[in-house]
Amino acid sequence: MYSQRQLDRARKLAYEHSGISLAANKDVMISNRLDKLKRLLGNENIDEVLALHESGKNIDIFISAFTTNKTNFFRESFHFEDLKDRVVKKAIESSAGLKIYCSAASTGEEPYSILMTIEEAKEQHANPLFNYSVIATDIDKEVLRHAQEGIYEFNKNADDFPLWIKPSQYFKRREHPNKHGEHLIKIKDILSRKIKFDQMNLMSPKYPFNTNEFDVVFCRNVLIYFNQDDQNAILKKLFGTLKVGGTLYLGHSESPLGLSPYVERCGQNIFIKTKEF
Repeated sequence: MYSQRQLDRARKLAYEHSGISLAANKDVMISNRLDKLKRLLGNENIDEVLALHESGKNIDIFISAFTTNKTNFFRESFHFEDLKDRVVKKAIESSAGLKIYCSAASTGEEPYSILMTIEEAKEQHANPLFNYSVIATDIDKEVLRHAQEGIYEFNKNADDFPLWIKPSQYFKRREHPNKHGEHLIKIKDILSRKIKFDQMNLMSPKYPFNTNEFDVVFCRNVLIYFNQDDQNAILKKLFGTLKVGGTLYLGHSESPLGLSPYVERCGQNIFIKTKEF
């Protein structure tokens, strides 16, 4: 449907504007994303669409079409169990607060899972005044709008939430306006205010954070979309924002790469920063 030249133009744009590396075996995926892009812009002429983006226009729409936002609540739940049982427990016992960075917010399920985990630990340790903050970023403005709204479809038969979470404490439920017998859930305002969402490109030369700012960094299932050199560069920048003794959570198919001499493994893709890079 698309010429190799058109596919390569899209591949080049994806890398220039997001750092996403699309190998030659991703041509079918690129074709699907170009179809989506044409729908979003209401223009069937793909050369005109690509020329528009190459001129620097509607880049946010291009990014939204080409980024992958597969996520769900408590994905790889062992990370949240470690956060609850080790990280938050230790911070509460030492009367220290926590500052957490979620580097791939997507539609919000991961940062809200972080929030619910901390709230659950606060209740478990009878410390309602425990102080923490969560910053969550993503390159895609559209998914960030979804995250800020905090509204999701709810299937009572699905196992989205671990047994130690009581969703009714964190969400308001209402009937789905378009699907009979199904429901929507919305994060409670008192909780959503605890998360700051912002747009950021992980490929940016410099991040808007201080050195050693965070106690915890989540960077899960996003590095896989970058080539290895860029993965190392991103990890190095993220690592600089993490305190010594802080925890880095990576996705199941990701590794610390060049950071390996500076971390100690503490579980399945859980790494503690032992010294500066």
